[in-house]
Amino acid sequence: MNEHPEQPYLSLIREIITNGTIESTRNGYTKSIFGHMMKFSLKDGTLPLLTTKKVAWKTCFRELMWFVRGYTDNELLQKQNVKIWNDNSTREYLDSIGRTDLSVNDLGPVYGHQWRHYNAEYTNCHADYTDKGVDQLQNVINQLKDPATRNSRRIILTAWNPCQIKEMALPPCHLLAQFSVKNGTHLSCALYQRSGDVGLGIPFNIASYSFLTHILAKHCGLEADYFIHFIGDAHIYIEHLDALETQISRTPYEFPKINISQLHANINDYSETDIVWETPYISHDTIPMVMKA
Repeated sequence: MNEHPEQPYLSLIREIITNGTIESTRNGYTKSIFGHMMKFSLKDGTLPLLTTKKVAWKTCFRELMWFVRGYTDNELLQKQNVKIWNDNSTREYLDSIGRTDLSVNDLGPVYGHQWRHYNAEYTNCHADYTDKGVDQLQNVINQLKDPATRNSRRIILTAWNPCQIKEMALPPCHLLAQFSVKNGTHLSCALYQRSGDVGLGIPFNIASYSFLTHILAKHCGLEADYFIHFIGDAHIYIEHLDALETQISRTPYEFPKINISQLHANINDYSETDIVWETPYISHDTIPMVMKA
């Protein structure tokens, strides 16, 4: 009998509950393991959106496009009812990490800045960074579009910039993605994540980079193939253990299939309205868990 495609995630939860060590961390006690890999098929439009609980895919997609567009202003997310970054953008939090110079909702040179303007001197989230720094995402696109370069082993997107870590509201957790094309047509993404909140964060990370791979495949004339997820410190907060025990007791449904309906000239122009659900997203109910900032 074939393993259900959600099983790699459910097995990770079981592995941590069974073999994880109790650790005291900067924001609470966790059970954690170090070093884990999961692989999800993206073939035929498959989207590994977890079904053993409801995942807020619109929130996930809106944050992804915020990265893609190079934004670091949390207010832009708040206007779309996305609250992921709220705890890391308050006056109290920014002051606590020594970023008294940043205004409320300015997150510093986080993901979007590094993806689109790597290492450009950061002033504030409203500045114009056009043609400043390295546009890594466009470089990835250029290589994927070119048949002569799309099989390169150097197609990398990184958010980890030691020169600017201390300027960020939060150092990047999902920090390096490598893209690979096989047979000249099939695009896969491998993500390295230094730290993964398995209850809340990891489901979003799986969905986000799978969405990104599907979009890049559409944008570059390729077919999405696999998403491979490497996690360094994979942990469960003690407060999430009961919720995750409930989740792994549920029987998963089939992953949905999507199609990116519109080919845009600019990667910035994709939106959730371009996502056509070829098969519906069916899931169990939401499982509330407290987010740890």
